[in-house]
Amino acid sequence: MTERPFDIQRFLNEQPFAAFHWRVFLLCFLIVLLDGFDTGAVGFVAPSLIKEWNVTKPELGPVLSSALFGLVAGSLSAGPLADRIGRKLVLVVSVALFGAASLAVALVTDLGQLTLLRFVTGIGLGAAMPNAVTLMSEYCPEQRRAALTNAMFCGFPVGASLGGVLAAWLIPQWGWRSVFVLGGVTPLALAAALVLLLPESVRYLISKSASVDSIRAVIRQIAPLPAAVRAFSSGAVAQRSDKSGIAMIFSPRFVVGTLTLWVAYFMGLVIFYALINWMPVLLRDSGMDQKNATLISALFPLGGLLAVVSGWLMDRFNPNRVVALGYVLTAVALYAVGQVVGQLAALIVMVLVAGTLLNTAQPSLGSLAAAFYPTEARATGVAWMMGCGRFGGIVGSFLVAELTRRQLDFASIFSVIAVAGLIAGAALWLKQAVHPERVSEPEVLLAGVQPPAS
Repeated sequence: MTERPFDIQRFLNEQPFAAFHWRVFLLCFLIVLLDGFDTGAVGFVAPSLIKEWNVTKPELGPVLSSALFGLVAGSLSAGPLADRIGRKLVLVVSVALFGAASLAVALVTDLGQLTLLRFVTGIGLGAAMPNAVTLMSEYCPEQRRAALTNAMFCGFPVGASLGGVLAAWLIPQWGWRSVFVLGGVTPLALAAALVLLLPESVRYLISKSASVDSIRAVIRQIAPLPAAVRAFSSGAVAQRSDKSGIAMIFSPRFVVGTLTLWVAYFMGLVIFYALINWMPVLLRDSGMDQKNATLISALFPLGGLLAVVSGWLMDRFNPNRVVALGYVLTAVALYAVGQVVGQLAALIVMVLVAGTLLNTAQPSLGSLAAAFYPTEARATGVAWMMGCGRFGGIVGSFLVAELTRRQLDFASIFSVIAVAGLIAGAALWLKQAVHPERVSEPEVLLAGVQPPAS
């Protein structure tokens, strides 16, 4: 009689969240935190750079946008690569890449060099983020996966806020280049730590038919394993697909979910970048003084720290509907922001509410995508969602510029931006209708077996 393979996902579900899991969580959290640090820091050094190099704001446009294009390139290339050669190797290389590029920024002498290095930095950041999500999700118990993955995402707003605080302290003493020195040395140190401390995804090892000894070596760090176990499965039926990750996410069983996730992520970033880049200007144009416009705009990203609440809800209720509702409520809050522009107290409340809703819904798409795709296509699915969605950030910036050119007032601009939230919510409702969320369904469907009725 053939030995029944050891079910690794069931094993992970039964284990307490112990030192091994905390190590993986902390390392992935630090990767995301450094992403947030880089995103926040570049805006804070811009005024000093303008003054030192005597350049205009429009001349800085390519510098600011080059990182976004790098993020797209990094996400689209690193996902399929991680599904082929492993999550750990891609993470180590990508963290080292954006660390080295950031450190090199401290040596630039003109805008051309700065633009190129910001693009390279973006490649590293774009490759690191989705693979951190993928690796983290593959070690989480299914019943806590969304909450833990979203908690990891809280590193982004922490890093963004930290970037501003440290830049305010570093720049007056050592100049704007010191921010990039810190932003380069820290990732390089983290990359070395990843080599020593970060395990490869055990689900990935199983999917690639790695040696029994290498799989056992990882599992032993979590809990003792019976000596008799010589075969493993990742919770799926044994049959596997020989399709590439790209082919799999566009296969008939996944294509609707793929496209709806892309639409939702794209629309969320339309909102985020439209408001991050333009809210201070829009508030000033509405008659508000510079100080209040800046302080109120700074409230918008703070709600990202509550992403763990969305993850907790996703683990207990239908995750597609939880995130869809978050986007719809974001749209309502954004519309309300446009209606209360002349009322300072109400405006503060609504900006904070809108930011909290968006910045809890948007990170939740990472855990939603990680749960949707099977191991063989998970890194590709998450990375391509994030990569294609990054174009939403570019569109969001140009959208507000076009609306202001057409002389729309404050309320009308926010009404238009709110539509993106409704579209994101509708996309996830469609995903739920076409592919109802069930535990481990993608793994079962991959093997051609229908899941049991829930």
